[in-house]
Amino acid sequence: MADCIAYRNTNYFSDLMLDYLEEKENLRKFYGQFPKLENFKTQIEQKKSSFSTEQRKVLVQALQQQYQSVEASALTQENITALAEQNTFTVTTGHQLNLFTGPLYFLYKIISAINLAEELKANNPDHHFVPVYWMASEDHDFEEINYFNFKDQKVQWSSDQTGAVGMFNTDGLAEVLKEFKPHLNDSDAAEELVHLFEKAYVKHDTLTEATRYIANQLFAEYGLVIVDGDDQDLKTLFKPFVKEELLQQTSSEKVASSAEQLAAEGYKVQVNPREINLFYLAEGIRERIIKEEDFYIVHETDLRFTEAEILEELENHPERFSPNVIMRPLYQEVILPNLCYIGGGGEMAYWFELKDYFKSQQIPFPILLLRNSALLVSAKQKKKVENLEVNVEDLFLKQSDLRTKRTQEISEIDIDFSPQKQYLEQQFKDLYQLAEKTDKSFVGAVAAQEQKQINGLQHLEKRLLKAQKRKLKDELERITNLQDQLFPKQSLQERNRNFSEFYEIYGKELIQQLKQELKPLQQEFSIIYL
Repeated sequence: MADCIAYRNTNYFSDLMLDYLEEKENLRKFYGQFPKLENFKTQIEQKKSSFSTEQRKVLVQALQQQYQSVEASALTQENITALAEQNTFTVTTGHQLNLFTGPLYFLYKIISAINLAEELKANNPDHHFVPVYWMASEDHDFEEINYFNFKDQKVQWSSDQTGAVGMFNTDGLAEVLKEFKPHLNDSDAAEELVHLFEKAYVKHDTLTEATRYIANQLFAEYGLVIVDGDDQDLKTLFKPFVKEELLQQTSSEKVASSAEQLAAEGYKVQVNPREINLFYLAEGIRERIIKEEDFYIVHETDLRFTEAEILEELENHPERFSPNVIMRPLYQEVILPNLCYIGGGGEMAYWFELKDYFKSQQIPFPILLLRNSALLVSAKQKKKVENLEVNVEDLFLKQSDLRTKRTQEISEIDIDFSPQKQYLEQQFKDLYQLAEKTDKSFVGAVAAQEQKQINGLQHLEKRLLKAQKRKLKDELERITNLQDQLFPKQSLQERNRNFSEFYEIYGKELIQQLKQELKPLQQEFSIIYL
C-alpha cells in the first residue's frame, strides 16, 4: 500500500533537515535526544523530575474547562484525566488555525503524534502517552490562514478583524460554505464535509472553537487532546518566565548566539529574536512589547507601562502576554509534560536555535521529530505510472530534469556524447605532450582549441536533445501532466492540497489508511497508494 524514499532523494528538504536526519556531528550541540525509540526513556526521566504535580493539576483543570462544550470521545476524556498522573506524558504537534485545516500536512502532523504515542505505549507499558494538538490561536497573520485550495481553486474568507485569529468571530463563513459546496461531488463523504464545515464555522462563534471542533471530529476516536494556549490559568504557570523576559531579555541573547553558530555552520537562520519576544494581547490587538528607556511600549498603540506597572499587569492579567515564535516553544514545554515536538522542516529549523535558551531556563529540551510527509497517489494515477513505466522517485525531479531524463531513457538515439568527449580529451592530451616538447607557447593555443571543440560537442548534444524532445512531445506531455497532478505548482502535494479533495472520494478510510501507513520514527518520505 505504500513505498518510501529517502528525504534526500526528494529534492524538497533543506540541508539542515537532511543533516539532522543523518545525525551529522556538527549539529549535535543544537538538540537534545535524537528521535529513536530507546532515547525516550532518558527523556521520560528528565521530564518526570522537572514537571510538578501542581503543573499537572492546573493543566487538567484548564483542559476540562476548554472541553466543557466539546463532545469528546471516552479516550480523549481518559487522556485528559490521565495527565494528572506522574507516569503520563505528551507528544505534541502544533499548527495554525487554517481555514478547514489548510494544507494536507495538517493531517500528517496529528497522525504522526497519534502513532508515536501508540508506539511509545507499546514500548513503555508502565507509562501513558497522550497525543496533543496545540492550536496556534494567538497568531495574528490572518492572510496566512484565511484560505484553502480545492481542485486548483482558492476558497477564501475575507474579514477586517484584527488581533489574535483565535478570537475572530466566524461571520462570513456561511458565505464561504456556499462558494465551496458546488465544487464538491455528490458522494456521502462530500455531504459529511459540508456538515463538518457548517457545524464548525456556522454553529461556533470563534475560529478557535471551530478549529477545535474539526480536529476533534476527525481525530477524537484516537484520543487526541487539543490545547489552546490562550488560557489565563495556563499562562499563570508561565508568569515567572514572562517576568524574566521583561526584565532580563534572556531569550534574545541566548537565541542570537545559537543563530550565529548555526549560520557559521552554513545553515539558513529561520528566525531572529527581538529584544523582547512577547506580544501584548487584547481584543483586536496583538502587538509587540518594546522597551524604550524606562517604559514598556505596546507597538502601534497608545499603551505604555513603567516597569512596576507592567509587572502589576502581568500579575493581574497573565493572559494578556503572548509569546512570539521564540518563546512559544518554552511556554508549551512549561505547561505540558511533553517529551517530543513534531513539526515540519521550517519549525524544526527555529527549534534548533532554542536549546541554550531552554537550558538557561532549566526546562528540558524536547526530542525534535520531523513530521511524516507523504505523496498520495490515486489508483488512476498509479495506473499511469505503470503504463509510462516511470520510477515514482523520478517524479520528484525538477520538471526540466525529468523531461531530459525521460528523453534520454526512451530515445532510440544515444544523446549522451560522453564517449566523444573522452575521445577528444585523449586526442588533446597527446597534443599537449607534443606542445611541451616543441614550443611551450603553443600550449595556450591547444587549450583554446580543446575548449572550442568541447563547447561544440556540448552544443550539438543540446540541439540533439531538443530535437528528440520535439519528436517525443506526446510522451513527455503525458509524464509532465502526471507530475503536475502529483506536484501542483512544482511543489509538494501536502503543501498545496486540502484534505477535503481526497476525503470526498475516500471518506473516513482516508484517515484510517494514513494512520496505518505513516510511521513517525521511520524518517522516510511515504508514497501512499489510495
